Formats: sequence, C-alpha cells, structure tokens
Amino acid sequence: MRGFGPARRPKAGLRGGTARGKAAVMSDFTDTALAAASRMRSLFTETPLQLNAHLSAKYGAEIWLKREDLTPVRSYKIRGAFNAIRKVRAANPEQDLFVCASAGNHAQGVAYCCRHFGVRAVIFMPVTTPQQKIEKTRIFGGDSVEIRLVGDYFDDTLASAQAFCKEASGHFLAPFDDPDVIEGQASVAVEILAQMQGVPDMIVLPVGGGGLASGVVRYMAAEAPDVAFRFVEPAGGASLAAALAAGEPVSLPQVDSFVDGAAVARIGARPFGILKDVDPATVLQAPEDRICTTMLDMLNVEGIVLEPAGALAVDALGELAGEITGKRIVCVTSGGNFDFERLPEVKERAQKFRGLKKYLILRMPQRPGALKDFLGMLGPEDDIARFEYLKKSARNFGSVLIGLETTDAANFPALFSRMDAAGFTFRDITNDETLSALVV
Repeated sequence: MRGFGPARRPKAGLRGGTARGKAAVMSDFTDTALAAASRMRSLFTETPLQLNAHLSAKYGAEIWLKREDLTPVRSYKIRGAFNAIRKVRAANPEQDLFVCASAGNHAQGVAYCCRHFGVRAVIFMPVTTPQQKIEKTRIFGGDSVEIRLVGDYFDDTLASAQAFCKEASGHFLAPFDDPDVIEGQASVAVEILAQMQGVPDMIVLPVGGGGLASGVVRYMAAEAPDVAFRFVEPAGGASLAAALAAGEPVSLPQVDSFVDGAAVARIGARPFGILKDVDPATVLQAPEDRICTTMLDMLNVEGIVLEPAGALAVDALGELAGEITGKRIVCVTSGGNFDFERLPEVKERAQKFRGLKKYLILRMPQRPGALKDFLGMLGPEDDIARFEYLKKSARNFGSVLIGLETTDAANFPALFSRMDAAGFTFRDITNDETLSALVV
C-alpha cells in the first residue's frame, strides 16, 4: 500500500504555454487534495478498498468496492464538509457559525465535523424529514448543532437557511457546488490510488449534484489519466445527462425522490465545469426499481447495507458486463444510511422489476364458486399477497385489487392465459404509475 504521495508522472499532451498553465492548475489541485486527505486522518481512518469475490466472479473481472458507506457518518459527505470547514477556519479563525440545508447525508457530515472543530452549526431540514435522520444528525452534532425544521419542500428549506445565514453572518456549506467541497471529495481518489497496487482500468461513480464525481475525475486526470470513468445517475434524476445535452446545467421539471442521496434536479455549476467534456455515452441511468434489486443482493449475499444512492455504481455493472471482462474496476459505494422501515418498499420494487410481482384489477363474477375458480387457476408457485374488493361495478360483477407473487416471471404469462380461457376480465396495473398510486 502506498502513502498519500504517489509519484508524479509527466502529463501526456500538455505542451506549450497554455498546457503548462493547465498543468500547474492540475498540480495545485492534486496538492490540495493530498493535503485534505492527510488532514482527514485526524477525524477518521481511510475507508477500505475491498476486492469483492462475489461480484468479481459474476462479471469475470476484478471488482473493487470503495466503501464510503463505512465512514463515521456512513457516507462520503463527511469529506467535503471537513475540508470546507477546515479551510474557512484557516482563513478566518473567528468564523464559528456554519449553516446548511439538508435532509440527509450532508447534514450528518456537517454536524459531525462541526462537533470535531468545536464550532456551531444551524442545520435546516424539511418538516417532512424522517425522525431517524433528524436524530442521527443531532447525535453526531451534540451540543454544537441546532436543527430547525422549516418547509414541506426542500426549496423552502434552502431559502430559509440562506436567509438566516446572511442575517447571522454565518458561512453557508453547500453540499456539492463549492470548490472546497469538491476538493474534499477528491480525497476518495487519493485513497484509491494509495490503496491499490497499480491503477484501475475504470472507476464507476454515482452522480447527484456532482461533487464526488468532479473531485475524483479532476484528481485522476492529473495522477492517472488513463483511467476510464462511468457515471451513474438515478433514472428519475438524470441531471448530468440533461446538462450535457444542453451544454449547461438545467433544472429537471420533476425528480423521483426515491434515490434521495442522488436525486438532484440540477447538477452544480462548478462540478459541471469539470464534467462538461465527458462523453454522454459514459453516463448511465439506473432505474429505481432495478436499484432495489442491487440493494437486496448486496444485503442478502454480502451483508452490505447500502442506501439507494450508495448502490448506484454496483447497479450499473450489469450494463457494463460486456466491456469490463478481465479488467480492474472500482465501484464507489457512496453511502449506507438506509432506514430499514423502507425495506418492504425496496423488496416490492425489486420483485416488480424482476417480474415476480403483479397487481391486477380483476372483474370478479358475483356468483357462488367464482373465487374458488380463480384460486384454482393459480400455479403451485403463485401466491396472493393482496386481495381487496374495490367496488361492485354492476349487480353481477365486482372489481377486485389482487397482488400476486411468484418465484419465476415465466409463471405469469401462463396464469394470464388460463384466466383468459376461463373468461376472467382483468387489467395489469403493475406499471401504470398513476393508477397503482391510487389503489395499491
């Protein structure tokens, strides 16, 4: 294992006055990222870089996991918060009030770091924030942190936090659109090169606001320019893909909040300034239901608890299977703050993605034996998970919501054929988001 001072190599293609200037900027960033990584050791040890035997065998490659879910706050967000607070304090030792708006990992990282530095923090969180996240933030911050619950939606929370920060002469800690935060997140790349014997062929990075991805890309551009990258966004929050298409950051009209650690409507301006030249083909979108299958696999097979955003990089391996065979791949597991009260939802979404669960609205004849006839059509591996009369739409028929589970997706076409042959009228609403939201 190498230390935090990898040998410098000449940068290919950097010639002439402009190139020398670019090289100097890259070198400055490398030096500051190295310094940030070194100073973080006063707060926490480097996170493990682990070769995962299960994933390596599955994909015929060396799959390494950079376990950011194992920081003291179970996410990489502690890095950017630490570096930003440290640099602000170094420039202005009198600054002792820090403010942020967050409902998750950023809040916990800020709280932990403010307690470490002995400074005050006022953390604004939406009123709708789960109590578990509020309590964790309070525990990490102790007496150093005041939590204010403001607004039903994050935009209202952010506006209140920024207004308070200005009035109280605090320093606002942005979650990703801040050069010191990006520099702190780059310490992930510092550790990867220090821990790995050699250089990875590819690093797979989750993308939300872009702080982590831009920090790692910028550091690797200077220290390991041959490393390839793949960027993974939740399908319901693909802000990097939208920005690349538009040539600038744009706000998505709507965002699916399931992957709450990466569901960002607009990528940060500073991160995009670093990522703006990436090939759009290297940016992947992970369906939220598929992410659930990855979360369950990692939990059941590996005993690794990942939040939805933390599973993004691993989830993309299936799409990359054809190009990673025989290569050395690093997946950054960015967070493990998962509330197990969400486990039933994750399981259900995973079953739906795998085709193992269906919701039907069945027009049930109101005659003796009709239910028995329907039950007789179920196969030995089929099970009823939900059965609810919605209404009697006519004197002789009633609408029934039925949830069905099976062990093999191929069982459903056979069941539906039997139902059709028996004259049962039904509608599959499994993928009808509007209707299923109303009745499921």
